[in-house]
Amino acid sequence: HGWKPHRDGWLQGCLQPWEAVLESSDQQLSGVIALSFITQLPRHKCGNQKSCPQNYFAFKIISGAANVVGPSICFEDLVLMSSVKNNIGRGLNIALVNGELDITKLQTFLQGIKRGTLVLTASYDDAATKMNDKVRAYFTELGSSHVGELGFRDNWVFLGAKGLMNKSPFEKHIKNDQETNKYEGWPELLEMEGCAPRKMD
Repeated sequence: HGWKPHRDGWLQGCLQPWEAVLESSDQQLSGVIALSFITQLPRHKCGNQKSCPQNYFAFKIISGAANVVGPSICFEDLVLMSSVKNNIGRGLNIALVNGELDITKLQTFLQGIKRGTLVLTASYDDAATKMNDKVRAYFTELGSSHVGELGFRDNWVFLGAKGLMNKSPFEKHIKNDQETNKYEGWPELLEMEGCAPRKMD
């Protein structure tokens, strides 16, 4: 009997399924056996591609897609906001870590964030229209480089912190542009993952 393994393809970029065909010299006995040699990949917090070093927080922020698929925010393997949790809405979706979540007005909410608090933000549908200069200034203080240019139906994901001395390296922004939009009237969703230091300053 001879085994003839041949590569069948890639699964999720790195798992190799193989098929082995068993050939029999006996005319009355022949069969095909499919074998999968799959290596178990390590799972990282929030489903990220890499694990975070000690004293860093794992996070993943995904913006909404058009006005159909809602955003999600994961922090240290805990999904804070998502469509499944039914706690997201159109506009800005903000999760605070070690912050107070009982303030309803955005301006007061942002003003009340305590120093050292991490702020995770994902847009959904349109986050910019009702955003005034004061709100944009608060996000700039949290380390945003793009909030000032955020326009109608732009997509934006951001992680900053109160008391940040420099600009946050954790931010993505894509303009609503009819020439490049993935969806009719909306750009493609944005996804950002990484490791935020436990102390951002």
